This record gives sequence, C-alpha cells and structure tokens, in this order.
Amino acid sequence: MKLDILAITAHPDDVELCCAGTLLSQLALGKKVGIVDLTRGELGTRGTPEGRIQEALNAAAIMNIPVRDNVGLADGFFANNEAHQKAIIPFIRKYQPDIVITNAITDRHPDHGRAGQLVSDSCFYSGLRMVKTFDEQGNKQEAWRPKHVFHTVQDRYIVPDFIVDITDVHDKKIEAIRAFESQFYVPSYNSDEPQSYISSPDFLEFVIARAREMGHAIGVTFGEGFTTSRKLGVKDLSVFV
Repeated sequence: MKLDILAITAHPDDVELCCAGTLLSQLALGKKVGIVDLTRGELGTRGTPEGRIQEALNAAAIMNIPVRDNVGLADGFFANNEAHQKAIIPFIRKYQPDIVITNAITDRHPDHGRAGQLVSDSCFYSGLRMVKTFDEQGNKQEAWRPKHVFHTVQDRYIVPDFIVDITDVHDKKIEAIRAFESQFYVPSYNSDEPQSYISSPDFLEFVIARAREMGHAIGVTFGEGFTTSRKLGVKDLSVFV
C-alpha cells in the first residue's frame, strides 16, 4: 500500500500528541495515511509494552488509520546508526510515502530529538539503491526517498516553519490521545502505578493550550506546528489561505 503520509515517531502516543490532528485533516482530504512507532514505550512509568501496543491500535481505530506498525527498537537505547537505519528503511520503502512526519528536532525527552534525526537520515538512505533491504517475503525492495520530512513541535516550544489548521478534527485528536489511558489522565483508569510527567490533568490541558497557541498564530482555533530543513515552494499563493 503506497501512502501519501507516514508518521514515524519514537513512542506509541507521540503521533497522537503532536500530529494526530494533521493526519486526521489529511484523511478528510482523501490522503492515505499510516503510522510507524519505533518502540513499544517499555520504559514508560505507567502501563506495559503489551498494553501500549493495544492502546496504539485503539487510537488508530479511533482515527480510522488502517496502517500502524511497530519497528521494535529498544525504548531509550536506540541509536542513529546503520543497524537502526536499516531497521526503519524497509518501512519507508514498503509504504513509499511522499511525506514523512517525525519527532521534534530537539525536546525534553532525549528519545525525541534522536528519533527525529534517525528517521530523517533513514529517509535519505532509503533513496540510495545500493542500500539493500528486503520485504517480509524476502523480496528485494526498491529505493524510495520521501519528498519531505517534517518535524513536530513537542514538549519544548520550537518556532514552527508552518502550522496546520486542525480545528475541525481537534476533538477527535483528544479522543485518540485518551485511548492511551495508562499514560494520560483518564478518570476511569484504575491503577496503583505512580503518577508521571504526562499523567496529570494539567498535562492534557497543556496539550490543548499548545494547539490553541498554534491555531491563534494563524487565525484559527486549533493548530499543529512543524519544522522542516528543506525550503517549501508553492505555485499557487492561495495555498496559504
């Protein structure tokens, strides 16, 4: 299945927090969208790796995204090296996305910035035909390089290069975030696990406030911001309206 957009991020729930609104808005425009999580989030303070995989699938179902894979890298201990790049490249070549969305270029959680660079480099090497990879059936994959790699804005504020209006789908984004009931504040989730940085009601309010801040910057209610190292060009100025 060739996809228009593939979000590849470090942890299950990174997508929901930072670019779910954008994926939902693009789905509404008829784009084909998928998600690849690099790890199972096994170092998280709350929940279990198996539980987070199920939560990720539940969130994908809420968003009606049919493709969600997991690379199975070690949470916290993956590196930007040949072995890890070659673990990601098969997914890029499998789905042949025109656009890849990945983690912030730098952030509070060290996995985020490292994943952002790892995915960006993997997208480049995926375009080299001398880098050999194979699909699940053992067939040689063709080289593929996405046209664009966009980085999210996560916990730490980064001035975005562009902002996507997600006003019409913001409620669905919040519903998808709450599918990760072990991670975020969901009153019905009963557990004796310790509280974490992201499990308080205040954190979800922060996520909503960030979306309002981004939306305010472009004159709408809610938005999601992105950065890119490549200059963006347009033929029709009405794209900015």
